[in-house]
Amino acid sequence: MDNFKKAFAKRLLDIKAIKLQPNDPFTWASGWKSPFYCDNRKTLSYPDLRSFVKQGLTHAVITHFPEANAVAGVATGAIAQGALVADELALPFCYVRSKPKDHGMGNLIEGTLPEKAKVVVVEDLISTGGSSLKAVEALREAGFEVVGMVASYTYGFPVAAEAFDAAGVKLVTLTDYENVVAIAEETGYIQKEDIETLHVWRKDPANWRK
Repeated sequence: MDNFKKAFAKRLLDIKAIKLQPNDPFTWASGWKSPFYCDNRKTLSYPDLRSFVKQGLTHAVITHFPEANAVAGVATGAIAQGALVADELALPFCYVRSKPKDHGMGNLIEGTLPEKAKVVVVEDLISTGGSSLKAVEALREAGFEVVGMVASYTYGFPVAAEAFDAAGVKLVTLTDYENVVAIAEETGYIQKEDIETLHVWRKDPANWRK
């Protein structure tokens, strides 16, 4: 799996789905300043990489959550990946909105799953884990059993690990912060002196300022 994580990290960097700018930080929607930006949705534009991600997530489900009999994607970033995985596994699929639709039926969960289904959740990116775990809560409240979550990438923030532990949700990811930084250094994408900046940021991203 480590070789897969490194290979995927390299491909994300190659298509600029991940950008590292220690000296020119991004501003996230949360207002956090960050030297790191990830947009896994870009993988959907590259057929070979899209298939690579689909197979990786599918393998993760089969290996870690073989009891799953339904798939849920987290809107909006993981709707496509979740549908691809569900199709590969020939399982029912739904997706979970961040908030109920403000018209029509007012749905929070879009789609129909079997009663008391054992659901594996597909996510594209884990930062604090807040939105991902809101989807888990919605599925549980609807009467489904969430057996775990698979995701393309995690920043590995301590706050996320604590949140997943508290919610009793096992998380499996295709790659992560450590492998991305390692490949970025190996390929000369970032300089060695920038790595400490990235590590300091990850310890306390909410309060980091360049």
